[in-house]
Amino acid sequence: MHQVLIVEDEKVIRKALERLLSRNGYQVTTAGSVDEAESNDLSLFELIISDLRLPGRQGTDLIKLAGSTPVLIMTSYSSLKSAVTAVRQGAVDYIAKPFDHEEMLTAIARIIAEKVGKKDQSSDDTSIPADTATDANKEKPAGSSIIGQCEVMQRLFKQIQKVAPTDTTVLVLGESGTGKELVAKEIHHHSPRRNGPLVSVNCAAIPDTLIESELFGHEKGAFTGATARREGLVEAANGGSLFLDEIGELPLDAQARLLRLLQEKEVRRVGAVDVQKVDVRVIAATHRDLKTLSETGEFRQDLYYRLNVVSLKLPPLRARGDDIIELAQFFLGRYCDKMGLKNKYFAPSCTQLINTYHWPGNVRELENAIERAVILSDSDTISKSELGLEEIEYMPSFAPESTPPMAPDSFSETDDAEESLEDYFQRFVLENQDNMTETELAQKLGISRKNLWERRKRFGIPRKKGGQK
Repeated sequence: MHQVLIVEDEKVIRKALERLLSRNGYQVTTAGSVDEAESNDLSLFELIISDLRLPGRQGTDLIKLAGSTPVLIMTSYSSLKSAVTAVRQGAVDYIAKPFDHEEMLTAIARIIAEKVGKKDQSSDDTSIPADTATDANKEKPAGSSIIGQCEVMQRLFKQIQKVAPTDTTVLVLGESGTGKELVAKEIHHHSPRRNGPLVSVNCAAIPDTLIESELFGHEKGAFTGATARREGLVEAANGGSLFLDEIGELPLDAQARLLRLLQEKEVRRVGAVDVQKVDVRVIAATHRDLKTLSETGEFRQDLYYRLNVVSLKLPPLRARGDDIIELAQFFLGRYCDKMGLKNKYFAPSCTQLINTYHWPGNVRELENAIERAVILSDSDTISKSELGLEEIEYMPSFAPESTPPMAPDSFSETDDAEESLEDYFQRFVLENQDNMTETELAQKLGISRKNLWERRKRFGIPRKKGGQK
């Protein structure tokens, strides 16, 4: 049984984390401060999980005290700088509070697996002969958090193993919801940069006017509101990896700066004269066709070729065969545990629906459907109706809350039906954007703000300048 030490001064959080880990087979010891933690033999633990802010001394003080025992830092402060600083001081990773239970469990499993793996490599007597491993385990990186036994996923694992040890730029391709960020994390955590920070940036979530400042930083007085010099996210990732999600949404001006980063390994803050040298590995991801965008001038062609050194293609969920049920079982166990419920099971009709459904939202949609079913189910068996997939399959993705779902027969795949839905979206946004915020518009349309932004781009409807956020 793996031994874990939790150092947290807030009793409620300490007890909740202790219960979570104990239920998942870990032997847990707790402490409320660094001084209290020191009363234990830290070398006996396989992992120390510590809050950053503690009474007396900071959690990062445990890094030196722990020796070879890895330290995972928790912080309720959203400051990226404090988390990155902790990693640079030697923390194996950091996690923000409030944390998702599965995110915490995945991080713990990965860190311990890496520690055990290092022990195995240093001892010939405990090494496992290659011919005793299954084909799946041969391909899947040790400590991997990605689930997948199908042939296409095994090829992906093999590619990750080949590219991770290098500094090569990687472009991860796949539909929305397939797990592109998980692939980026796998590449980073199995690379020589694993002890450095992994900084993730969603290019679609940052306004065009701020993206250059966020990525590359700015000098004091560079623009209105720049009251102090600020380090960008690229510099924050120095010595580690920079994950640029939705790279296809990056404005052209920012693309030019990114191209210089890839070519020269240097950045110039907005408003600065001097450049800063950085040591960053770039991993980018998109669900869009960058080659086509580069041919139409919507994406820089030279940047496309710099990014597309090694491309990893994530398959849609519908193409992953038996992985679908394996993932569904995984999510079912996760949410039963998260909600403190006893184990539930899928009814045969439910399993059949999971296998035959098209899953346009991929793994993300599957996870949401399982979470919904666990919440709605009144018995130990998850029924077909509790997944709610039949209704979702025919419901337009941006139908407003006040509009009843269209009947299956009326929602055909004809061009006229698709055009009428597009017309509705455009008309609704144009008529309401002056008196609604972006959040309110998205809620009324039944979509996310990111989806709203993407549809605005698609239909050429710009957001009102200086208006709604």
